[in-house]
Amino acid sequence: MSDIGDWFKNIPFITRYWFAGSIAVPLIGKLGLISPMYLVLWPEAFFHKFQIWRPISATFYFPVGPGTGFLYLVNLYFLYQYSTRLETGAFDGRPADYMFMLLFNWICIVVSFLSCTHYTLLMIPLIMSVLYVWAQLNRDMIVSFWFGTRFKACYLPWVILGFNYIIGGSIVNELIGNLVGHLYFFLMFKYPMDLGGRSFLSTPQFLYQMLPNRRGGVSGFGVPPSRRPVPQEQPGGGGGRHNWGQGFRLGDD
Repeated sequence: MSDIGDWFKNIPFITRYWFAGSIAVPLIGKLGLISPMYLVLWPEAFFHKFQIWRPISATFYFPVGPGTGFLYLVNLYFLYQYSTRLETGAFDGRPADYMFMLLFNWICIVVSFLSCTHYTLLMIPLIMSVLYVWAQLNRDMIVSFWFGTRFKACYLPWVILGFNYIIGGSIVNELIGNLVGHLYFFLMFKYPMDLGGRSFLSTPQFLYQMLPNRRGGVSGFGVPPSRRPVPQEQPGGGGGRHNWGQGFRLGDD
């Protein structure tokens, strides 16, 4: 248990609470402490019954059962891996900037689903938006997937979209996540830097007050990493490292 506690404490701050909430809220629904119907995003209840907590609870809740358990665990793994990589990579030492990215993506996803007339969940779209941003910031990295398939990281979100669909996901959830991630990446990096346009996104000052920058972070935030060629992993390398975006194959121990 001490090993699990140490591992949990070593998860970056924001990812740690997001990860913990994505375990606690489904568990609450599974145990029946709160009816799952109060945890999903239902636009009619949100607008007409003023159940304003639903966009938040729907971000953490996922109906775990025999038919959805594997999909849930896979996406929980994506959450841990790619949120950790962003928080300790491009956003290292700048928790306010990372929180702003999550909030921007979350708001866009909520707005996208509030026009629906049925129950929706926001966990997978938000995870996919984070994964998309990581993939674009590391687009030239060679990653491996099942059966030794190798491709550039920029294609990873679309491969996972198909993978999630095969194991029981919804193309709509993954697609919206990818599109929202693309919107953030385009407005924050592509348009102002590569195309010379104005910057539309900036982290609000109150987030810096809540989550001040730490020393040792990446300087010059907002500048995408240089396109350094990344050496491809050797076949059979990386065994034992749960790290899909850097050569991990799903199913390795």
